[in-house]
Amino acid sequence: MFDTIKEVTAFLKHKGITSPDTGIVLGTGLGKLVSEIEIEVAIDYADIPHFPVSTVESHKGRLIYGNLKGHKVLAMQGRFHIYEGYSLQQVTLPIRVMKMLGVKWLLLSNAAGAINKSYQKGDLMLLDDHINLLPENPLTGKNIDELGPRFPDMSCPYSPVINHKMETAAQLLNITLHKGVYAVVSGPNLETRAEYRYLGLIGADVVGMSTVPEVIIANHMGLPCAAVSVVTDLCDPDNLVPAKLEDILETAGKAEIGLIRLFNEVISKL
Repeated sequence: MFDTIKEVTAFLKHKGITSPDTGIVLGTGLGKLVSEIEIEVAIDYADIPHFPVSTVESHKGRLIYGNLKGHKVLAMQGRFHIYEGYSLQQVTLPIRVMKMLGVKWLLLSNAAGAINKSYQKGDLMLLDDHINLLPENPLTGKNIDELGPRFPDMSCPYSPVINHKMETAAQLLNITLHKGVYAVVSGPNLETRAEYRYLGLIGADVVGMSTVPEVIIANHMGLPCAAVSVVTDLCDPDNLVPAKLEDILETAGKAEIGLIRLFNEVISKL
């Protein structure tokens, strides 16, 4: 794996991705931030050695390098998931590579369902903590000592520094930004009523199918990170209606306007 990471890093440097300081991962229906970037290099995942390819229609599948708010950013326009059949080592390979390329801050986004009944469709939630319900861990196997410790601490997985900037930016921009706990499941099916009740009982405010493996790897490598969920559907087990992908994407598209403003403001202050 370490040889793979070094090979991908060398390939991207050769393509002109030389000095990114902020990494961005854009989740389901949340790829329009790319339009704000002064693009220098854009590479399809399929053209990057060892990279998985996004198989989800709402994930564009490009790596974007350029300028945003005075910073060199490296953005994933679409991510990978365990439900696509990839290992978590494959899912998190881009985060490893971002760190090796010199990224100092990592911002992640995702679409999620609201367990917390006070949340509404289109709301944003800043991740303060998470609950990992995945059947695997991206750190399973021989540890790569050059990248991080065998047993990384996860007592504070989301950077207090970036989270404070997120909350300050939300207040400045008059954006409602909840703060809560994200539960990750493998998917791709959505949950049953009983499962939503269980998630609420164990302390989850939202549920999704991504982000946590990337956060684990970021913490393993000492890369400060923050993540924001866009609430795209409501998961009230007593009033549950079938969720449709087109509705989820429509909600994500509308909420993305606030997310872009928030990320732009935070990046300008990093």
